[in-house]
Amino acid sequence: MSRSGLANRLYRGEAGLNIVGRRKLWFSIAAVVVLIAIASFALRGFSLGIEFSGGNAFQIPARVGTLTEVEDAVGAALQTLDDEAAEVASAQLVGGPAGHYEVRTSELNPEQSDVVRAALADRFGLDSEQISISRVSAAWGAQVTQRALLGLLIFVGLVLLYLIVRFEWRMAVAAVAALILDLVLTAGVYSIIGFEVTPSTIIGFLTILGFALYDVVVVFDKVQENTRSITASATQTYADAANLAVNQTLMRSINTSVVSLLPVGGLLFIGAGLFGAGTLKDLGLVLFVGMGTAFFSSIFFATPMLVTMKEYEPRIRNHTQRVLARRAAPARGDGTPKGPKSKPAAEPAATEEAEERSAAVAAPKVGASPTGKRSGGARKRPSGAKRR
Repeated sequence: MSRSGLANRLYRGEAGLNIVGRRKLWFSIAAVVVLIAIASFALRGFSLGIEFSGGNAFQIPARVGTLTEVEDAVGAALQTLDDEAAEVASAQLVGGPAGHYEVRTSELNPEQSDVVRAALADRFGLDSEQISISRVSAAWGAQVTQRALLGLLIFVGLVLLYLIVRFEWRMAVAAVAALILDLVLTAGVYSIIGFEVTPSTIIGFLTILGFALYDVVVVFDKVQENTRSITASATQTYADAANLAVNQTLMRSINTSVVSLLPVGGLLFIGAGLFGAGTLKDLGLVLFVGMGTAFFSSIFFATPMLVTMKEYEPRIRNHTQRVLARRAAPARGDGTPKGPKSKPAAEPAATEEAEERSAAVAAPKVGASPTGKRSGGARKRPSGAKRR
């Protein structure tokens, strides 16, 4: 691979993706989406399957006609009952063209179920025994929900314990917050679009938690590697090192998400769409939505939240202030001495020239007598002395 490729530039931190630095933007987006999801929970609620709301399911051979014709026939049969609450909840093809249609309705008593089955048998020219009826009580769905919540609490507790031992408590809190965000976003998609919630959906919820946790642990492992002894650095803050870790693991997260979504997409669109496997549809749908939201939560939420919590730690906060002050010093000119300007030092050539002029003035001229002596070195004779 070329050294100038995107993956290499991301790993070397040369792509310039400032993800951690824009954490206020990601937090704002997450807050808006969570508020929309909560509003949908309160106003629309969820489309619960008969396993949770209670109801009846009619299995009709697929050879009798199209899914729309069967659904309309069940709806017409329900209108003959003296029950305004009786309605069709969902209808799907199970097992392909050689399989059967499964039409789920609101909860009916045995007499009402027999009336609907007789009407369907008469409508499609079938024997009543060829139409199967199954009844599910809402109490069973409540038990499934309680056990799922218990499993979720146990899972979150084990995740917290592992991450505290493996990393630190701040990373554990950030990872669990990302998991909760992933669940809320996935549940919000189900509520807004109106996807049916079944026991397979609950199983899928628990499955995407493991996928989201794996992605967060990969990123946090790189963050821990980059921030080890970070306070000894005079040029890099904790946020800088964490942002570099996100850049370095971004391509890995993208590859993991794409590779994981491909088989899940095949399970959803081929298994459920072409072959009519209803259970695969419920499982594949929640996995597809959950893995997509897990990518966002692990990259754009978990690490920025970790950095925000770490900057409240005195050691990291003081280090960040020192690095930022060091970066700002050249811009303020702090390295230039303050006070009155000092005279510039003389140039070396000018100094040597001045010394030579001083030496020339001090030196005696050629032929001149030394101070206090006659030329030629003769002594001055005293007055009255005779010449020899």
